[in-house]
Amino acid sequence: MDSVAASCGVTEILSTGVGVLDKSMLVLRAVSVEPQGLSQLQQSTGLPRATAHRLATSLEVHGLLRRDGEGRFELGHGLVALGQQSSERFPLVDVVRPIATALRDSTGEAVQLFVREGNQRRCVLSLESSHGLRWIVPEGSLLPIDVGSSGRLLTGEPTKTGWLQSVGEREAGAASVSVAVRSGDGTIVAAISVSGPVERLTKQPGRRFGPAVVAAAAQIRL
Repeated sequence: MDSVAASCGVTEILSTGVGVLDKSMLVLRAVSVEPQGLSQLQQSTGLPRATAHRLATSLEVHGLLRRDGEGRFELGHGLVALGQQSSERFPLVDVVRPIATALRDSTGEAVQLFVREGNQRRCVLSLESSHGLRWIVPEGSLLPIDVGSSGRLLTGEPTKTGWLQSVGEREAGAASVSVAVRSGDGTIVAAISVSGPVERLTKQPGRRFGPAVVAAAAQIRL
């Protein structure tokens, strides 16, 4: 059965007021979905052809984009070094990964880790389910913070059970249950989630997987 993929949402780029930066990020996000030639890049970003070309070639000079064998723009190797440096300075993912892997294996469903980024949330860890029908949230995806169980947790929405659940809030047919990941002083630094099609998680995903996600979050020591 075909997988169900969550969109990276290149139209969800935050506006900083610095036009060239926002447009450059729009180009990078578009290419992160798939390699793109200039015509496709223009269409996916909505930028004028000359602007898309100027930004893409400038990003290529800086190593943030490159050309593949077909001449399409692809993510550049310069991003690899930046990503490695970011991981070394932000060890959260390394701490959570083995716990998230165990949670994915025990539930059989996809597991994600989200952090707040301004008024949105970013997926910094995504472990796919082994099911043919699964909900895929690519690592690096930037999603709304006001919908979805993990987003609501990151805004500080209280919970009596330790978990929050959502069904079809951001994407029809998707369900999730999330628990806050806290630092030693109790500050919410992330949210860990189990997600998948509502057909398996049911309309009460918290009842089914909430205790398992709570137990996993309790093992995370920051």
